[in-house]
Amino acid sequence: MSSLQLRGIVKRYGTQPVVDGLDLSIAAGEFVSLLGPSGCGKTTLLRIVAGLSDCDEGQVIVDGADMTGLPAHRRNIGVVFQSYALFPHLTVGENIAFGLKARGTPRGEIAAGVRAALASVQLAALADRPISALSGGQQQRVAVARAIATRPRLVLLDEPLSALDRKLRETMQIELRQMLRDAGMTAIFVTHDQDEALVMSDRIAVMNRGRIEQLDAPEAIYARPRTPFALNFVGLSAQWPGTVVSAADGSLTVATACGEIRAPADASLPVGTPVLLGVRPELISLSPQHNSDADGTNTVWLPVTQTVYRGANRLVYFELPGSTAPLLAEMPTHAGAAPQVGQRLALRWAARDTLVFAAERSQALA
Repeated sequence: MSSLQLRGIVKRYGTQPVVDGLDLSIAAGEFVSLLGPSGCGKTTLLRIVAGLSDCDEGQVIVDGADMTGLPAHRRNIGVVFQSYALFPHLTVGENIAFGLKARGTPRGEIAAGVRAALASVQLAALADRPISALSGGQQQRVAVARAIATRPRLVLLDEPLSALDRKLRETMQIELRQMLRDAGMTAIFVTHDQDEALVMSDRIAVMNRGRIEQLDAPEAIYARPRTPFALNFVGLSAQWPGTVVSAADGSLTVATACGEIRAPADASLPVGTPVLLGVRPELISLSPQHNSDADGTNTVWLPVTQTVYRGANRLVYFELPGSTAPLLAEMPTHAGAAPQVGQRLALRWAARDTLVFAAERSQALA
């Protein structure tokens, strides 16, 4: 297991920075996902770590050693590509042996290494099978086995599950994570799929425009996003604008188009600050009754505009006064029939669950 430090990594194409002064530290044995939209720099960063692309500024440090100037073949870093990049003319065993042979490993050790790698991915019986005879999930496992056969310092994975169907993908998420843990590997996993990152990661680095907006445990990324981008990119949320009108007793009061909302105190948001409020939709309870509010509870009354059935739950959309964007809540399917369009419901949630951010200019003007 190896640790990784990235210090001030910059990569430009022309004058445009694709990775913009990025710092990241990963502990030995840790599984970290780089999560973000297409074009945010996550694959470019992976290639820089692997030595497949040069950075314009910064350092790549593995176990305290500066690898920045080393070519890819001298870094001892395993890579699993999105396309798997398996050799179709070779058998499963020959694919896994390829990297060991390239390093001049003795023949007896190659055979043992191939057996150990295949056993780790539960494909020991398929060593002599051609790649073309494997399913997508089996090919993915072979790609992982080839990457770990040389006992690399790190394993880098560039969206290796994206070509799989949903059910197989969900199964392979758990299997892949366990495979790498069993092998004692430090791993960096690139994905744009938030669910995949939440399931697989020890920590998630949410990337935007070449920078890391938040680096945290999955639970913290979801429950306490630090920026509006992290709130929007990870999970669903109800969101609407407001203005701070008071700050006292450990809480903020925010004036909005649907009434005053209470939120946890934030010293960086003085009275008069335009803000963006957010609540995770599963934390909102829905009721047709106008019960008195308990202490620490927010309530707004809004009309239903549509419902969306999703199996275990329904998404319920509400008209938000003065906004073209609806407000979103979630209700379990077992809670009863879907509310009717036009029906007014009370939306209630704990004040402590209200997320509040300083509004960007475009949000403040909305």
